[in-house]
Amino acid sequence: MRAVLQRVDGARVEVEGEVVGAVEGEGLLALIGVTHEDGPAQVATLARKICELRILEGERSVLDAGAQVLVVSQFTLYGDARKGRRPSWSAAASGPVAEPLVEALVDAIRERGVTVATGRFGARMRVGLTGDGPFTLLLEA
Repeated sequence: MRAVLQRVDGARVEVEGEVVGAVEGEGLLALIGVTHEDGPAQVATLARKICELRILEGERSVLDAGAQVLVVSQFTLYGDARKGRRPSWSAAASGPVAEPLVEALVDAIRERGVTVATGRFGARMRVGLTGDGPFTLLLEA
């Protein structure tokens, strides 16, 4: 699994003009990509990192700050553009494989007491954020 974490001061995701998930104030936007070999171990590792990394203002974690997380599935994190002009998506897991793992990640973060908002899996989403920093981090699990 891959995650691009962006420290935000508010973020939201819309589907067909409707806000389906939002984070108010300090928090993280987590763009999540899943590949074919991912499973429960990767979910656990990523959930722990998202909750415990000290990347918010003042070297606090999401847990320390009581911050929120907006999780958005993004298969394009496994795009490969090394050859030609069209990216290959072959490393990205299909929806039936990826969706349950993204849901398990959301559940694992929530089990730690963190408020989590989400996008809508497989939908065309508009993601907006107010970056804090800017601060962006790539995680691999």
